[in-house]
Amino acid sequence: MKKIALMGMMLLMMTALAAQQKDVANCLDHPAFTRMPGYWIYSCQQKQFDAYSFVIGKGKTESIEGQFWKIAYRPQNTLASKPSELQIQRNFENAVQKQGGTVLWSEKGRSTLRLSREGVDIWTELRTDFTSGYALFIIQKAAMAQDVVADAAAMNSDINATGHVAVYGIYFDSGKSLIKPESTQAIGEIAKLLKGQPALKLFVVGHTDNEGTVEGNLRLSQERADAVLRALVGEHGIAPARLRAFGCGQFSPVAANDSAEGKAKNRRVELVKQ
Repeated sequence: MKKIALMGMMLLMMTALAAQQKDVANCLDHPAFTRMPGYWIYSCQQKQFDAYSFVIGKGKTESIEGQFWKIAYRPQNTLASKPSELQIQRNFENAVQKQGGTVLWSEKGRSTLRLSREGVDIWTELRTDFTSGYALFIIQKAAMAQDVVADAAAMNSDINATGHVAVYGIYFDSGKSLIKPESTQAIGEIAKLLKGQPALKLFVVGHTDNEGTVEGNLRLSQERADAVLRALVGEHGIAPARLRAFGCGQFSPVAANDSAEGKAKNRRVELVKQ
């Protein structure tokens, strides 16, 4: 009888092990977070560079760019007691706060978390559901590695053909108008274009995506256009009379604002022939 009972217990253990769900192939936890005990990864996605809009207040979002992860978890079927949505939220919120991070927003089923880890700014949205599953949407904030470089000859060709050209190598922090250092090459190519065409006069036109208010975007696009003009005049000696700055805000998109890729295309500076 003892032998039969032992075999029965072993069979139950083997059945339980067989029922354990394995993480989907090539899916891993993000280094900043451990998972809830007894959970497995059922889907994941990673992009080298993307943007995600995080809720930071009632009716307020902030778009953050950098390396992107989406990792979705489910509890094992064998888990004796599944945690509640609130229990999952509080676990992650407490973990971030213990590491010196901040809970920027919290509501039923959703939290926005910000954490600095080894000098890296990590933004995370946690979403929970009634099945005790949860998903993490993570942006490890960083500037995009520029693969396509603004070129004076190409700019000149587009201006001659269409009267304008979009420049995508000029970078600003979110919501700010201070030109970032990695924009140096693109600004230099605009200056090269102007120096090679002494009679050319340009409107420097700032554009945004549809994040934020209309008034704020108009103001921001004008300030960014002004910043580019000042850089061309102050750093490259371009005559101020050859340039005029304008801000169009979100009113002249070149792509739909319903995707990160579209928003990125709409955040641009354009050169328009006067």
